[in-house]
Amino acid sequence: MYDRTWVWIEENWIQKSDDGMFANGYFVGSDSDVIDMFDSCLTAISLSYSNQNFDAYSLIDFFYRMQQEDGRICERYKAGTYEPVLTEDNPKGVCPPLLPYVEYLFYHKIGNKKRLKEVVPFLEKYFGFLVAEYQCPNGLFHVPFSACRLGNVPRLNAYYTIDFNAMMALAALYMSNIGDILNDKELSFRYKRIYFSLKTRINSMMWDPEDHFYYDIDEDEKIVRNKHIGAYWTMLAEIPNDEYAEYLIEKLRDPAEFGTDNPFPCVPVSNPCFSEDGDGYRGGVVPFYTYMVIKGLNRYDSFIFARECAIRHMYFILDTLHPDGEVVGDVWESYKPNREGASVSADGSFVNRRHYLAMLSLVTITLMIENIIGLEISLPRKTVDWTMTSLESMGIEKLSLKRNNITILSNKNTRGWEIRLESEKLYYFTIMILDENKKKTLPIPSGKCSMLIDKL
Repeated sequence: MYDRTWVWIEENWIQKSDDGMFANGYFVGSDSDVIDMFDSCLTAISLSYSNQNFDAYSLIDFFYRMQQEDGRICERYKAGTYEPVLTEDNPKGVCPPLLPYVEYLFYHKIGNKKRLKEVVPFLEKYFGFLVAEYQCPNGLFHVPFSACRLGNVPRLNAYYTIDFNAMMALAALYMSNIGDILNDKELSFRYKRIYFSLKTRINSMMWDPEDHFYYDIDEDEKIVRNKHIGAYWTMLAEIPNDEYAEYLIEKLRDPAEFGTDNPFPCVPVSNPCFSEDGDGYRGGVVPFYTYMVIKGLNRYDSFIFARECAIRHMYFILDTLHPDGEVVGDVWESYKPNREGASVSADGSFVNRRHYLAMLSLVTITLMIENIIGLEISLPRKTVDWTMTSLESMGIEKLSLKRNNITILSNKNTRGWEIRLESEKLYYFTIMILDENKKKTLPIPSGKCSMLIDKL
């Protein structure tokens, strides 16, 4: 799946645009007529592992070029003419504010500090636009439902949505982190203050102490008891304390809530609108949300559970791509929660996008490297951390890291469990084997070397 995804991306990659807007090429998403900021952010996260064979920067830089004087960046633009594509339900084209998160990931995977300095003014203007346009007197944000990208999930009487408010907290958190990287104390402090202010409001106004869950609230600031996966943006944004996080994780394990065989449906089994056929997002499992929840689990030391869920979701993708019999399968935007197959909309109101590579690659490339194999890479730090739940034969060969191909493989031989390493440049390698309670950091020289686990 990892190799095939790269082939599919290459088939959908346009080398350059004649007008110079995409000098290093761009990715054609699920709708070739529209350039979508949400899809571009998702694709760019995975393309950061391409060693710049596919320019992840160019996908994001397009939206900086389109930024207006007031800081606005629209979520969609018409391919070719670059006119904003606006809809009646989202007249200003607001989109999940993922840009600071994506730029932070770029920095660690591609290692370009100069770029961070260059993009901060764009990020600040965009954040300022969202605050000016959508923040209410109570400190929370009110946006059109379509801005949350939760498909056809009913939002009932929601006015202040938990997902978008947690996304804004996430954006502030990563703006602060970028300030720390640049040693810009003023930038870091300013966004840290915004982050903690939002975090406090979300915890005090959107947490239900009876259900132990985060909910949307209505215009009168009353809880709207409509559980959905958007509440888990709070974990990625590090909003819950350890006690709250424990309750949230319990619901991810519970088969009567989000713990279906294919993790995690966009609405839980307990939600009246849940459908075993997926019905779009009403019970459907969407790779992006599985990615988001798994990254949130990592923030709360739940690596083993997160890895197990990533593997389970991968198998459902594989079984849908290669079903039994003579039928030729495909990859989709949304999957069924308890058996293989694409999510099917009961009334035909939801069109499940086929071959949706922007979302698929988050699982088959990003989660494959970071959670299934367990590698965490930072080029600026020159570090590769490998977290293994237990000893097993696995690894990755010729992973490109900024003109440095590395190979890390674990195998059992007559001498016991051995890790073989190969690199063109020095880096610092940390191995953590959770079942064995072992952890060791070593400098890995250029060339080939190996280590025996029993000797750690």
